[in-house]
Amino acid sequence: MDVVLYMRYSSERQNEQSIEGQQRICTKFCEQYGYNIVDVYIDRALSAFHDTCKRVEFQRMITDSEKRQWQGIVVYKLDRFARNRYDSATYKAKLKKNGVRVISATENISDNPEGVLLESVLEGMAEFYSKELSQKITRGMYESAHKCQNIGGVVPLGYKIVDKKLAIDPLTAPIVQEAFRRYADGETVAEICESFNNRGFKTSRGASFNKNSFKSMFKNVRYIGTYTYKDFQVENAVPAIIDRETFETVQRRLRANEQAPAKAKAVVDYILSSKLFCGHCSRPMTGEYGTGRNGKHYYYACSGRKRFKDCTKQNVRKDAIEYTVAKAAMELLNDETIEYYADLAMKANEEEMKNSTLIPSLEQKIKEIDQSIARLLRMVEQGAESHALTERLNELEKEKRATEKRLLKEKSTIIELDREMVVYWLSQFTKGDIDNPEFRRHIVDMLVNSVYVYDNPDGPPELDIGFNLTSGKHARVTLEECRSGSDLSSYASPENDRFYLSFFAFRFFEGSISFGARSRRIFRKFFVILWSKLHV
Repeated sequence: MDVVLYMRYSSERQNEQSIEGQQRICTKFCEQYGYNIVDVYIDRALSAFHDTCKRVEFQRMITDSEKRQWQGIVVYKLDRFARNRYDSATYKAKLKKNGVRVISATENISDNPEGVLLESVLEGMAEFYSKELSQKITRGMYESAHKCQNIGGVVPLGYKIVDKKLAIDPLTAPIVQEAFRRYADGETVAEICESFNNRGFKTSRGASFNKNSFKSMFKNVRYIGTYTYKDFQVENAVPAIIDRETFETVQRRLRANEQAPAKAKAVVDYILSSKLFCGHCSRPMTGEYGTGRNGKHYYYACSGRKRFKDCTKQNVRKDAIEYTVAKAAMELLNDETIEYYADLAMKANEEEMKNSTLIPSLEQKIKEIDQSIARLLRMVEQGAESHALTERLNELEKEKRATEKRLLKEKSTIIELDREMVVYWLSQFTKGDIDNPEFRRHIVDMLVNSVYVYDNPDGPPELDIGFNLTSGKHARVTLEECRSGSDLSSYASPENDRFYLSFFAFRFFEGSISFGARSRRIFRKFFVILWSKLHV
């Protein structure tokens, strides 16, 4: 597996020796497990708790993960990545979408149960919010599309916007007409590009022309009067710049010169990556694929056997082992463990509020003010009278109102978990469809800590599954075959729709803590409505 190293020290009291020590241990860890180090990111004298957004190398690493050139980030300890649970969950969710996992060189392979649970909550919130926002935006876009209005983006060369609609720009439309005419007459794109740039013509973005500029221009049906937005089209809804005969001639030339595009490479989600280990040599098992007579097949392979040739562990089919692990995790969720996980979530939420908000100190200050007011009132009742006493009472009342106002403002930025909601949400996992790959991924991410797989000469491989419970609970199971016909389409019943609604709603609710105050108030209002509908 290709990985990068991330090192950080957080104060001037630490120095380059700290970085060197982290790098030495991380490098040794990678050599031990057969990881290939492709890059190193280092932030110096920056806190993990308050300055995540200011860590330049950290942010560059997150951006680079989108290139999918490596699959893991190795850190000395997990607190080098982030100390704030919500920051950690947010960035891990981003990395997970890019097929990247965070691996500690000196700690256990996963965070504590509270962190894992809340990370799962926050990841789902981001997914739910993204889908919900996308749906709302799309509805608004289609409304504008039905009116043939400009949706946004770059206005095509040759047009301008008048009353929210495309209108011909007399200054640039002749450039488009000349480009179509010359290409239809047999000139090459390179020749037209050179001519336009020599004459000082610019694209709609104000840049010089290149080959891609003409490719998008020549395929734009708006130039023949067709309005388009995704799958929505209206003929003769835009002022035409090019006649249809010229446009069709250009399309025939494009088809004749166009090379067949390479087939997109499928991105396969190996949900046990960084959790699955060889039971014989204890090295990680990584996702691989091969091609046979029946097409591609996916499996996990021992890195010890693959890289060091010192292990005899057989490969394990991806779908079979992921199905078996998810099923074992699902069976773990009985009433007792659901109550236990709910307690963990509530404890984590209370600690986060205590350590990262002003709520406890403001509540204590109000309590002290009330005690002071009570003492002064007793003095008045006992007959004490003075102007200073009255002024002090007024000052305390004023201070109390100001503190209460600050407390309300602080609470508006924090959404407290409700234990009933946590229990309800976790209970929905017992109703999930184990044949659904997306459901399997969610339940494994949340509950499974580690999996060791052992070859069995007398039968199917055996698995030792460790769960994210502080009691260190394990399960010993035999590899099962995944049922046929397992795909996302099997997950469409009303009961399963209800599960996903509950699943994303709760995670959306909890994760909204990481947004701004105004957004949190909007999210909370939305969640209250959504939560009430879940119980109808």
